Order: sequence, then C-alpha cells, then structure tokens
Amino acid sequence: MSYKSHKGFTLIEVLVGSALMLIIFIGIFGAFRLGMKMIGLSKNKTTATAIANQKLELIRNLPYDSVGISGGYPDGVLQAVTSTIRNNTQFNIQTKVDYVVDSSDGVGEPEDSCPNDYKRAQITVAWSGQFGGSLSMVSNIVPKNIVEECAVVGGVLSVSVFDAFGVMIDSPLIEIKDPVSGNVITSASPVSGGHLFSLPAATYRIVISKAGYSREQTYGSGEMYQGHEIITPENPNPIVIEGRLVEKSFSIDKLSTFLVETLSPWGADDFSDSFLDSSQISEISNLVVSSSLITFITPIAEPGGHVTSAAIVPDSLVAWDKFSWNDEEPENTDIKYHVLYFFEDNWTLVPDSDLAGNDAGFDVSPLDLSGLDKTVYPQLKIKANFLSLNLDISPNLFDWQVTWQTSIATPIPNAPFNLAGQKVVGTDAAEKSIYKYSSDLFTDATGKKTVAGVEWDLYTFLVEPASGLDLTNISPSPQPVSLIPDASQTVKMYLEAENSLLLTVQNIETLAPVFAASVRLRHVGSGYDVTQYTNELGQTFFVPLEAAVYSLEVNSPSYQGIVTTASVSGDAVKIVKLQQIE
Repeated sequence: MSYKSHKGFTLIEVLVGSALMLIIFIGIFGAFRLGMKMIGLSKNKTTATAIANQKLELIRNLPYDSVGISGGYPDGVLQAVTSTIRNNTQFNIQTKVDYVVDSSDGVGEPEDSCPNDYKRAQITVAWSGQFGGSLSMVSNIVPKNIVEECAVVGGVLSVSVFDAFGVMIDSPLIEIKDPVSGNVITSASPVSGGHLFSLPAATYRIVISKAGYSREQTYGSGEMYQGHEIITPENPNPIVIEGRLVEKSFSIDKLSTFLVETLSPWGADDFSDSFLDSSQISEISNLVVSSSLITFITPIAEPGGHVTSAAIVPDSLVAWDKFSWNDEEPENTDIKYHVLYFFEDNWTLVPDSDLAGNDAGFDVSPLDLSGLDKTVYPQLKIKANFLSLNLDISPNLFDWQVTWQTSIATPIPNAPFNLAGQKVVGTDAAEKSIYKYSSDLFTDATGKKTVAGVEWDLYTFLVEPASGLDLTNISPSPQPVSLIPDASQTVKMYLEAENSLLLTVQNIETLAPVFAASVRLRHVGSGYDVTQYTNELGQTFFVPLEAAVYSLEVNSPSYQGIVTTASVSGDAVKIVKLQQIE
C-alpha cells in the first residue's frame, strides 16, 4: 500500500504572507517616492540657485544708482516680482533692495551726513507643485566712493520694540507706511527687536504687530480712532529729516483675557420637603409619611397629631422670606402651622410679638417671615398640628417650604458694562483723552462674558446710570484692575437695582429645581418684555425693573406651562411650581 503526502498553504498562511508582501511593497514604494521627491527638490533647488545667482550677478553689474526697485526706495531699474519657466516648472522671483545703515561709520551721530552706507539686495526664488519650495540669497552692493554714497538723500528711522518689562521683542513685524494712502513702504522683522530704516525725508506711520501680541502704531493729527478725531496724538507720526537719525520705541506684549461675571450681591435659598421620605422630619406623632404626603395613621386612634421639620439652618442668611405649604383639609379636619426657634436649649414657638398669630397657628399660605430678626432667629423649625373630628377622615399635607435671602451672589444675565483701559492714543478737540481700549459690552444669558485679545493695562469697569443698575462692588478691588501680559483675569461685578425679581422654578411634586425653563416677564405699561432661562438651581434674575405687577409665563419641556403674575417692589423673590406631564 502506498501513501501520498499532500502539502499546501492554509488561508491564514496566505493572509499573513500577503500582508508581509504588502508591507514590503509599501516600504519599497515609500522609499521610491521619497527618493523621487528628494531628486525633484534637489533639481528645483539647483535651478533656483542658478536663477538667484544670475539675478544677483546682473545686479552687481548695474551702476550703483540703478540698484533699486522701480518706483520704490531706493529707486532703480529692477522689478519687484518676475517669473520664469525652467524644466516645465515656473519659478517666481522676488527682488528686494534696502539701504544698509552701518554703525561702523557713526550712523548714530546726527552729524553723519551720509547715513545710507550701502545697499543690500535679496533675491527669493519660489516654486510650487509636488516638490515646491523656496530659497533666498543676499548680496551687498557697495558704492565705489564717498561721492556715490553721499549722492543719496534721506535720513534714518530707528525703531525699537520692547515688551511690558523692557525686554526687546524677538522678530516683531515693523511696517513703515504712507500715512495718507496707508500703503506699506517697507517692513522688517528683526530678530533683535530693533531696525534701522533708511528713508527719504517725509512723514511716516509706524505699525508694530506680532501674532498673539498687542498692536502699536503712530498717529497723525486729524485721524479718526473709533469714532473720535485725534487732535493731539500721544505718539505722533515721525518726520524723517535728511541726514538725521529719528528714534522711535514701542511696547507690545502677549494678549490676555478677562473673564467677567455680573452678579447680584444677594440670592435666595430654601428648605423644601415633599415627603418622599422622613429624612427632613425631626418629630412625628400619630402621623405617617406615606405616598409623598403626611396623613393620620389608620385607623385613626386619636383626633390629634403633629409633625415637626428638621432644623432649618441657612448659610449666609440675609433675611427670612416666606413659609408656604400645600395641604388638603376635608370637612371636620384642620391643620394649623407654627414656627419654632431655639431658645434656652429648647425649641419653642416664636412669640406673637414677633410673629402675630403664631401661638394659635396659621391656615393661609404663604406666611410672611421677613419681619423675623435674623440675629434672634438664625435657625427655625416648622410644625403642623393635625386635627380630625371625624376619625374616618384625615387631612393631608403634601409639601412645605421655607425661603430666605442669602448673601451668596446670583448671576445677572445680559447686564451692560463698559470696559476701558488707561492707555491713550491722543486727545480730541475738547482735550479729552481718547482711550486705546474702550468698549460697551454685555454679559450673556449666564451672566458671564469672556473678553479675549486684551493688552496689558489698568482697566476700569463702569455701569452707566441710565442702565438702572449700580455697581456696588467689584472683585478684585479696588479699581482700576491690573491685567498683566499672557494672563486670564476673573472679575466679578456686583450690581444692584431699585427693583428686581429673583424667580425660582420647581417641580410641584418633588420641589426639585427645573433647569432651562423659559421665563417670560412682561409689563404692558412700561413695554418691558424679556425672556430668560433658569440655571441649574432653577433660578433666573430679572433686573432692573419698575415697581409694578408683571405678567409671568413659564414653560419647560415635559411640564405643563403656567401663566401667573409677579408683584415687584424692591428685591422680590418668587417661586413657581410646574406640574410634570405624565
């Protein structure tokens, strides 16, 4: 009997082999592509070098007074931009000629009558395509004698650029412009931060800039700046005089950011219990917490019962506000409500002298607690006494709530303010300062505003009286607020008004805050009609307002909308409760 052996490749072996071959092929192809790119770059660079050398050789053979850009300074016979095609590739040629002021012959001295010592020609050749690139070559063109050197008229403008601490800025962009047309005459980006410009006798505008930095420039009398006419510039356009040195220095630095918050110096908080459990109850007798309400234990053995809340201890209490509740009192039943305070190691009723009717108990919600002195009553408890003359029927308490004002700030949305620095660009006809930075701004719907791209300076935050708001405090203080380079500074502005409304929207069953509820407040007589949205605490703040009764419309997804009114006089607080849609 004979056996034959059959050998072959499995599918996995085929896949692995194919993958290895693909990797090897990709590597070979990448190396080939890189080699082609290097060959292409080398070829184009060699051609560009030849073009630049040819151009420089042409310039070296020109008469000294012909070396310059046609219509420029120095004037000459050369074109600023030309192009040529070599090996099917277009090469763009940029020619730049500048005077060079060499300090070796005393250019810094006013008596130097020939400041333009020689010329410097720079040729930049660039090409595009798959293997694009560029190169630059420079050559100095020296006059034959002092006659050629001194035949050039003009002066020297020395520009130095420093940071906020007096250190020279690396590679700022210095532009010398025609103050009438605004066209750039010449520019430089010196690594040292300073540059000497040889220019014809005339008046110039200097503009200093750098990406991510503040901007500086000179101004002329009669120029407009942000709607104001400059009569006397702080830093006037320099005048270059023949054979003289004019020096100008500037300060720029990295830009910074203000994070502004507009806040009311007071807020509102509350103690709320919808009886989902008994965690906020300190004492209960003959009653039970059942199905989000408090009711008699069944069967009812006694006609009376009571429940007392846990201690209500506010943080940063400014003033007590209201005690409110929701209950159900069938015939022959009753619930009386009382307010307790801690006195001589015991919780006892607030005396009627401070809260009239407290001893007998209250039936009408809400109960005004604003007359209670916060120093005498820093904490409270609330109590409900149940009564049923028919032991088959029980009154029911669904929820209760105590509200108060706090010194914890509340965001004020859409608040106007003015931000102005102290640096000036000049004065107007009335000799009033024209500030470099002055802007009217608004915070957003959350009471915040990010002001980016601001330069270092001392800044003042103002609120116009016409806005109906008063700036009562600012943090950090005092003003002006210092902003250093490359920084982010938070500023909190505390605003007050004669009348305001702090509204809270809650779930009627759980008393939880309703986030992003739409709240529309209207008053036909004054034309006030503003819509705002509640924050994560279910609150929104309307300010400034007139003392009046406003129409209030509250809506939120998954809730039944409600239309009601809000009476505003002074600092008003209101809670609106929405029913969730099943």
